[in-house]
Formats: sequence, structure tokens, C-alpha cells
Amino acid sequence: MIHLLTIFRHLLSLVCAAVLLAGCVNARRQSLPAVKLPAHWSAYNAAGATTKTPCSAASDTSEPCATAPIPTDWWRGFGDPVLDRLIDDALAVNNDLAAAAIRVYRAQLQAGLVATNLAPTVTLGGNGRVSRMPDSRQTSHASNLYGSLSYELDLWGKLAAQRDVARWKAAATQADHDAVRLSLIGTIAALYWQIGYLNQQIALGNANIAYAQRTLALVRTRHAAGAVSGLDVAQAEQSLSVQRAAQMQLIQQRTESRHALAILFDRPPQARAAEPAALPHRALPVVPAGLPADLLGRRPDLRAAECRLRESLANVDVARTRFYPSFTLTGSVGTSSASLERVLSNPVAALSLELALPFIQWNTMQLQIKVSRTQYEEAVVNFRQQLYTALGEVENALSAHVQLEREGEQRTLSLLQAQRAEALARARFVAGATSVQPWLDEQQRLRDAQSTFALNRLNQLNNQMNLYKALGGGNDSF
Repeated sequence: MIHLLTIFRHLLSLVCAAVLLAGCVNARRQSLPAVKLPAHWSAYNAAGATTKTPCSAASDTSEPCATAPIPTDWWRGFGDPVLDRLIDDALAVNNDLAAAAIRVYRAQLQAGLVATNLAPTVTLGGNGRVSRMPDSRQTSHASNLYGSLSYELDLWGKLAAQRDVARWKAAATQADHDAVRLSLIGTIAALYWQIGYLNQQIALGNANIAYAQRTLALVRTRHAAGAVSGLDVAQAEQSLSVQRAAQMQLIQQRTESRHALAILFDRPPQARAAEPAALPHRALPVVPAGLPADLLGRRPDLRAAECRLRESLANVDVARTRFYPSFTLTGSVGTSSASLERVLSNPVAALSLELALPFIQWNTMQLQIKVSRTQYEEAVVNFRQQLYTALGEVENALSAHVQLEREGEQRTLSLLQAQRAEALARARFVAGATSVQPWLDEQQRLRDAQSTFALNRLNQLNNQMNLYKALGGGNDSF
């Protein structure tokens, strides 16, 4: 009994000494570097814009930082029920999104496995044996039960740092999933509008081809009457052929866009999705002035980059604490008996403390810490660059929003002027004042004006979606 007490005293002394040493070296809690953000966007002179970073750089918690709430169905602001249904369906069945969700689940499981290192390990077992001698009827019985408990003391924060690494990795994977979701929404909308634009252009092309056929018939009639030369007929025929060739290109583009949209719904390309006959003409959501820069914190790619930055910082702690002494308390209890009824009558218990001293590999420790440190420094540089890239995307989207609105006003005027010029050119040809070529030229200018007018509308829709994506989605006021 005295011998056991002596052992326990020594073990307790070692534990106390380790606790005192742990107080001398705490796991480093380093703030993330601050990144300078603009006071306002250059395209929108918003004096009230904030300069907060996407997530607070002053904290170093083991949980991902909170972001501004984003409505789950922000795309409904476009006011298109068909588009809403397409996005809802794709979010439910898309393969890329499903694969991203599986990666999130796997990362969460891995984080759970790492977290179990902070809990004791319990082992229970038992066995029994019955034997009989060949030359005797006597039977012997033997059995034993045993159990053990092992617990590593996390004196230096090594296990906690490993847990933090796994949690940040899981959080980054979740942000990657959100980025795939955001990209999927944008892709569906872009293809939906692209198909609407092509349908509109094909319908307009059919009308223009019919008009070109009537023009050719008129030229042939006037040629038969000797009012125009064969050159006019050839020019009218050439104009019709060019338009028919362009129509084939539009049809092929629509086919490819339909296939690209169909495969987003976990089905073969031949299965067509719902599509608009033309571009929607509803008013787009208003972009308010004074958008705060900290809206960038909603971007899933930036959240993923920040989580990986924090993961690399936690890895520095893991590398540093890996070489500190490791203390593992192990307790075991067992019992054995030749009779199962007396199996608990002779228990044996033991308590031990295992001490590992990897810090003697001093040079290796320093090199590995430096390697981890350089990985963190690289992550800082990459995060800063990714943040500035995101700022540039928002600036570009805001600037394009303003310019596309102004361009749309001029495209409207250009279309009206082209319609008027084409009508005047037709009247002059019918009156015999000119050859057919000036009229054909004005027809081409009218077709160009119609195409660029529709293209401007398509660009405005895509720009609105790009702005939503650049800011991580929409909200109640935007």
C-alpha cells in the first residue's frame, strides 16, 4: 500500500510540474492582418460606406465569423416565376452542388474525429475458456474481464489546435459549397437569359428574312420592268443569303445553350428546360447608393479564404506544440478467475503516466515551425489579393451598371433613328431616286440597332446578377 502511495505521489508531482510548465507557454493567439478597404465605391460616391473588413481581424476564435444575413431566395427580386422554378429545381438536383455537400459532410466527420482526441479513450474486453483433459471428466473454467482508460493531457494546446485546424477546414469546405451554390444560381440565370435573347433574335431574324424576301421580290419586279439593273438583284439576293447564314449561327448557339442548361438538372442534354420566348422587360431591382464595403463578408469565396487563413495560423500552433512533451495518463483494471461466479473477487488496478519528449529534436522542430509559418504568410498574401480582386469585381459591376443604363438610353435613340432612316431609304428606292444598295444598307443598320438594343438588355440582366454574386447574394434592400 505504501509503495502504491509513493507511485501516486510521483505521478502527481509530474502532472503538477507539467501544468506549471504549460503556464509558461500558451498557444499563440495572433490577430489576422488588417486590410485597408476604400471608404466608398468609386462608381457610387457613398460617404456612409464602412471600411470594415469582411470579418473582424481582431479576433481569433475557433468558430467562423458571422456574416450579414442573406435571404435564401434573393433571386426572386427579378420577378420571373419561370426563372425562380428553374433555380429551385437545380438547387435540389444539381450534381456539382450535391458533390460539394458530400465534401462538407466528410469535412465535418473528419473534424469530429479530430475532436475525439480531447476525450478519454476507453477500452473494455473480456474472454472465457472452458477446457477438459482427454483422460478425465473434470472440466476447468477460466475467465477474465479488463478495461482501460487513456487520456492525453492537452497541456500545450496541441490537441485544441488540431481541433481548430479541422474546424476551420470544415468551415472552409462549407463556404466552398456556398460558392458552388452561388455560381450555380448565376449560371442558370445567365443561360436562361441567353436562351431568351437568342429566341428573341431568331424571331427577329425570321421577320427580317421575310422582309428581305419581300425586298428581293420588289427588286425583281422593278428589274423585269427595266427600272433597275441586275446589280440591284444580285445585291438583294446577297443580303438575303447573309441573313439566312446568320440565322443558322443563332440556332446553333441556342442549341448549345439549351444543352448547357439541361445538364445542370441531372438529366441528359436532350431534355429541354423551360425557357423564355424573349428577354424579360421588367424593371431591374434598384441598386441603392451607400453600399457598405463590409458586404464583401457575405462572399463565400472570401469566407473560404479567411477560414483557410485561420487554418494555416492554427497549423503554426500545431507544428510548434508537436515537439512539446506529451503526457498520457493510462488507467486499467482487470480481473480473472477460474470460476465465473468469482470473476470480480480479485481485481487488479494500475495507473501510469507516459511521458514523450520530442522536443529534443530541436533543429527539426525549428524547421517545421518555419515551414508552417511560411504557409501562413503565403495564405495572408493570397487572402489580401483575393480581397482586392473581389473589390475590383464589385467596382466593375457598379461601374458597368451605370454605363449600361446610359448605353441603353442611347441604344433606344439609335433604334428609333435606324427605323426612320430605313423607312426613308425605302421610300427613295420605291420612288426611283436611288438604287437598292442604300436601302439594303439601312436595313443592315436597322438590324444592327435591333441586335445591340437587345444585347444591352441582356448585358443589364447579367450585370445585375454579377453584382449580386460579387456581393455574395442579395438582401432585403438590394
